[in-house]
Amino acid sequence: MLNDEIKEKVNRYLIHETDFLKVKDTMSEDRLRAFVDDAIINMCRDQNIHLELEQRAAVIRELVSAVISMGPLRLLMEDKTISEIMVNGANQVYIQRSGRITLSDIKFGSAAQLVHTIQKILAASGSNKRVDESSPYVDFILKDGSRVNVILPPCSLIGPVMTIRKFNEEIATVDDLLNLKMIDKNIATLLIAAMKAKFNVIFCGSTGAGKTTMLNVFSRHIPEEERIITIEDTPELRLLQKHVVSLVSKPSNIEGRGEITMRELFINSLRMRPDRIIIGEVRGEEMLDLIQSISSGHSGSLAIVHAETPEDCFNRMVLMMLMAGVRLSTEEIQKQVIRAIDIIVHVELFWDGRRRVTAITDPVYDKDTGKVSLRNVFWFEQHGMTKDGEIIGEWAVDRKKPSFYEKFKKRMVPLPEGFFEA
Repeated sequence: MLNDEIKEKVNRYLIHETDFLKVKDTMSEDRLRAFVDDAIINMCRDQNIHLELEQRAAVIRELVSAVISMGPLRLLMEDKTISEIMVNGANQVYIQRSGRITLSDIKFGSAAQLVHTIQKILAASGSNKRVDESSPYVDFILKDGSRVNVILPPCSLIGPVMTIRKFNEEIATVDDLLNLKMIDKNIATLLIAAMKAKFNVIFCGSTGAGKTTMLNVFSRHIPEEERIITIEDTPELRLLQKHVVSLVSKPSNIEGRGEITMRELFINSLRMRPDRIIIGEVRGEEMLDLIQSISSGHSGSLAIVHAETPEDCFNRMVLMMLMAGVRLSTEEIQKQVIRAIDIIVHVELFWDGRRRVTAITDPVYDKDTGKVSLRNVFWFEQHGMTKDGEIIGEWAVDRKKPSFYEKFKKRMVPLPEGFFEA
């Protein structure tokens, strides 16, 4: 019997046939191991299953590790209303719930206990990464998709700091975005069509605004037959298509060797016969390669850029190309970016804790004036706030045909009649 099947059977048995959920938080590690061991023995007897001693030990080790590795943070991780956990040393644990940050009652006994918990979380992630005084910071992903960042002294002056951004499984489809009022139906229609028509789309916004969530949801409308290559620093993308090749950059080792950058991965990906290239986050010189690859025929690329507004996003893209040392004028670089990028999607976290798409922007270069303009096709208009603190607003639309409209016709992806006017 496969290990995954065994774990699934043991999980079901623990939940349905024992008091595991009630007692797991009250037990020490040794007692928890004994409890799980007894449950496995009883399950094997009841269901006539034969397990080798090594298999049983492996299942116990993994199940107990998953329960105890979080230490005092376990309750926060199990609370689905919490989206982020911020540990600022042993005595301060902040949480984000509904977009608002508050101080929790959770504390660690000492900095040593916090470091011990960090090491157990890192070990349970299976990432094969390390963090210690000689390598004091690390990014890794938990098995449930949550993203973790750790930074230790001497880089941190307040003790060990850990930030956990929990993976939200509840936002998986366009309908989920609509129900949460992150977009409206017109925006959904446009972006779904843009995915099918192989548009080059940049998702931008500040930290925690929902850029990756938005990209994940709309990327699911990429046709199943296409070969998709994803490139990331830390794996956060969750694509449902079968033909996906995931690449992750590699930091240098303790001797300063062996680094593999996003740019190197991107250049290599062009030789892998991609139909689509998706970059988790563009931060530097790889922007030049992205723009040039789009210009040379690799359309349908998606990427994320940290930026406060669509204008900031465009300026950052130009700046990143300049950082690569390209010998072109700023105006010529702006033209290249405008020609390559079809749509900029800006996402923002509002004061009421709700994330919304605030602009769908059409980058345009006017040949007559020689000027660049960023024209909003959709934008969110804020009208006020309710007594409960919820922002009141709606999405406005400019029905004039955008510069990318002809691509829909060329690639035979229809929009509803009258969606844009002549």
